[in-house]
Amino acid sequence: MTEKRTSIFENGLIWFGAGVSLAEILTGTYFAPLGFQKGLLAIIIGHLIGCTMLFLAGVIGGKTRRSAMETVKMSFGEKGGIFFSFLNVLQLVGWTAIMIYDGALAADGVLHTGSWVWCLVIGALIVLWIFIGITNLGKINTIAMAALFILTLVLCKLIFFDGGTALAIGEEAMSFGAAVELSVAMPLSWLPLISDYTREAKEPVKATAVSSVVYGLVSCWMYVIGMGAAIYTGESDIAQIMVKAGLGIAGLLIIVFSTVTTTFLDAYSAGISSESVFSKINGKYAAIAVTIIGTIGAIVYPMDNITDFLYLIGSVFAPMIAIQIADFFLLKRTDSLGESVDITNAVIWVIGFVLYRILMRIDIPVGNTLPDMVVTILICMVARSVLKNKK
Repeated sequence: MTEKRTSIFENGLIWFGAGVSLAEILTGTYFAPLGFQKGLLAIIIGHLIGCTMLFLAGVIGGKTRRSAMETVKMSFGEKGGIFFSFLNVLQLVGWTAIMIYDGALAADGVLHTGSWVWCLVIGALIVLWIFIGITNLGKINTIAMAALFILTLVLCKLIFFDGGTALAIGEEAMSFGAAVELSVAMPLSWLPLISDYTREAKEPVKATAVSSVVYGLVSCWMYVIGMGAAIYTGESDIAQIMVKAGLGIAGLLIIVFSTVTTTFLDAYSAGISSESVFSKINGKYAAIAVTIIGTIGAIVYPMDNITDFLYLIGSVFAPMIAIQIADFFLLKRTDSLGESVDITNAVIWVIGFVLYRILMRIDIPVGNTLPDMVVTILICMVARSVLKNKK
């Protein structure tokens, strides 16, 4: 039987769903103190950097037909890959909880039934999405995405055309470089996931390109909606904007379905990464377990500020993908597949991680992800050259 592969269009829909996210809208509100022009520039620069990395990561998985965490083993060895798989599962459990929390809080702002009720509703819908499976979501995703697209356009109209003139804003809460980094951080958080989907594509490179471009455009759009809401309406609570505009049920739909379509990807990839950690685990059941844990976490713990979480993700995965890029595209090596741990790359990753945390204290106009990755790639190239000459 021929294995079912996803089309370019289906991959585009998947990443449209990833981009339409309340977390991205809420992150966009942090850019308001920069003003619209500087905020927009920071959003665009950050997404260009982040989505380029997203594309390169997706190409590695698509060309090798390996899941995201399986591609990591090509550079870090079997146990090295398991280490990153474990970290990835942890960040995805965190994302699942954050997304359900944000969605439930916003839904409760529209229909006051208690946020815990909406945590359960959203969690149940995510489980349903997981049961349907990634290759069978085509028609459902098409309908959901069409509805979300229309409702997001309505939201744009409410903010930018009915919101009035820009309100007075205080002094800049963050530097331009920090804003760029916050913009890079969101696409970077998807970096350990994209190959889980591009490996299933009929045309992996084209599907990766479409996925990265679609996600980048939609994610920028979400950031701008959040920033615009804070600047033009003085309101960072999107649910309240929709309530004031009389967009009750429609607003509820965009909140619930945008949360489900995005969080499904987190839970699904957590299941796939779990298979890399424990080979006997069924990825689908692991994804359901992650959804349940995330739902409980969303009910129990407040998760209102995710900036530190985003920076932590960047510090872990930026040097990781830098090493993968150097190995796959520049050095053309996959030697580490036969090793337990690639010590050289492990040491370089630690250096990249520490460097990222140091660069966070320095205001760099392009953020700290790009400099960190460039330095990490250069170290990788030099280290391999030295080792080759010693042989």
